[in-house]
Amino acid sequence: MSDRIRILLVEDDSNLGYILREYLQVHDFDVDWVKDGEKGLEAFKTNIYELCILDVMMPKMDGFTLAEKIKNHSSSVPLIFLTAKALKIDKLKGFKIGADDYIVKPVDEEELIARINAIIKRTVGIKEVDQANSFEIGTYYFDYENQVLIRGNKRQTITIKEADILKQLCLKKGQILDRETTLKALWGESDYFNRRSMDVFISKLRKYLNEDANVKITNVHGRGFILDIQE
Repeated sequence: MSDRIRILLVEDDSNLGYILREYLQVHDFDVDWVKDGEKGLEAFKTNIYELCILDVMMPKMDGFTLAEKIKNHSSSVPLIFLTAKALKIDKLKGFKIGADDYIVKPVDEEELIARINAIIKRTVGIKEVDQANSFEIGTYYFDYENQVLIRGNKRQTITIKEADILKQLCLKKGQILDRETTLKALWGESDYFNRRSMDVFISKLRKYLNEDANVKITNVHGRGFILDIQE
């Protein structure tokens, strides 16, 4: 089995798509290149990718719509947008969808490689440390893949983002889960709105876990959160 990172490139410009695919392959990435959003979604559902590079303006399905569908299918996959526009409103829209980066055309290939490597180091590296998808949290059982918290006969279905955050807390049990790193990994950007969103999700997780007095999510001011479980 290959250890090379597999990338989905969705770009309708034939010249740019060919150049980027060849350049990425030279730098030891495996690349699947498709030319519209619908084919991009089909490819994503069929294969496993460590990162997606999406053009914004495409036929059949634009990059923002494709990104939302990808995130609904797999919330943790990193995304990079390619666009001919440098408008702030478009960048904000991309980051709110969950983009990890946003590159304005014409693309500087060396810069693209540097940004990909930074994202891979941050996200894929974390995944390789621990692939666990089920956890015991005090008297609770947490099934990450099915987004379910179970305690006795009680089952609580949680959202994708809540499940993503709780998994990261479980993986770092008893340690500080860094707020900024988690925001960038799960939202793509650490801005005011995303920080507020994370606070809301943490509050909900506390309510879900409040039936076990030995389980606490503690806020460490200016740093992040700790999942504390008294044995």
